[in-house]
Amino acid sequence: MARRRDPAGIRRSARSTGALILIPLALVALIAIGDIFSPADIHLGPLLVVAPAITASFAGPRLTAAIGALSVATLMVIGVERGVFTTENIQVQIASLTAISAFVVVFNHLHERSRSELVRVRRVSEAAQRVLQRPLPPSVGPLRVASSYRAVAADARVGGDLFAAARTGTSTRLIIGDVRGKGLETLGDTALLLGAFRAAAHQQAPLPTLAAYLEGSVSWGLAEITGDGGHDAEGMEVGEGFVTALIVDIPDDEPRLTVINCGHPPPVLLHRGRATTLDVCQPAPPLGLGSLADPAYSATDFGFEEGDLLLLYTDGISEARDAHGVFYPLASRLARLGEGSDPAGLLAGINQDLDDYVGGPLLDDAAMIAVARDQPAPAPGPLPA
Repeated sequence: MARRRDPAGIRRSARSTGALILIPLALVALIAIGDIFSPADIHLGPLLVVAPAITASFAGPRLTAAIGALSVATLMVIGVERGVFTTENIQVQIASLTAISAFVVVFNHLHERSRSELVRVRRVSEAAQRVLQRPLPPSVGPLRVASSYRAVAADARVGGDLFAAARTGTSTRLIIGDVRGKGLETLGDTALLLGAFRAAAHQQAPLPTLAAYLEGSVSWGLAEITGDGGHDAEGMEVGEGFVTALIVDIPDDEPRLTVINCGHPPPVLLHRGRATTLDVCQPAPPLGLGSLADPAYSATDFGFEEGDLLLLYTDGISEARDAHGVFYPLASRLARLGEGSDPAGLLAGINQDLDDYVGGPLLDDAAMIAVARDQPAPAPGPLPA
């Protein structure tokens, strides 16, 4: 189905263009009057070139061509009124103004085409984001959740970072990851891992089993795109493609969470105003390197109580640097920014603080998930007699 344009937006654009077109029209009239009433040795007609040039800054090629034609016609009228239309000087001016106006129209047309292509690219990027990297809902089971994604690729809404959430019968499972590489070229691996997670995470399988399944899916996907010579289409050797990932399971009825870390930056837990990095006992290699490392996935439990905030993030956050090359001190900043914040407020505070700290655009894709338990987990009942 064709995408309908916003009628209100069209009307606003038309009104804006209608107001701005008065500027070149007024210039044409003023230059013509000034030239006609100027002394014989003063010629203002060449200044008419500013009219199509100004028009090209806010209008399309058709209106620019119309103003250019009006400027040429006005210069002819000036020549007739001053009795110099047949002189070589005015003929050269008319030819020059015609040529310059034509060039302005051509370049305006090329600019319009480039802008249309950029709009189409943005629409494709937005569609890819809706399909692949959907924002997480504000609540998942008994948890309050917020997510943030910032792609480093210009005019793109997706990149090499990923996150997703899924419900099992008794818990919520989260994944955050970082595909090797940056920008839109990572979409294939991103789609592969997200699809595998969404297909399997809702099942009741233990977390190590889920991690092994994701490892198999990523390894299979990387092998599928590898040529006979052991390289992919971009010349990357087998084993160079991988995805760092953090897989988290948060039970509904217990004040804890379970983590498997596959080569990813560790999460940070904010508990009673203190930020703690959750380092697992046995880290696993990134997904896609299982055939080289033969990993044995081991899960680590941590406490997660009412009032706690859990932050999952990618290295675009932790490896952001200031003007002196110093890494962003996430844990120390989190203790200050997270005080009294909900998940959405925490991410907003981190993003603003990160911009202030870096003082410019980020150099890598950056994704975050913040999680808080909406209600305390029930205390365990008495043991059976």
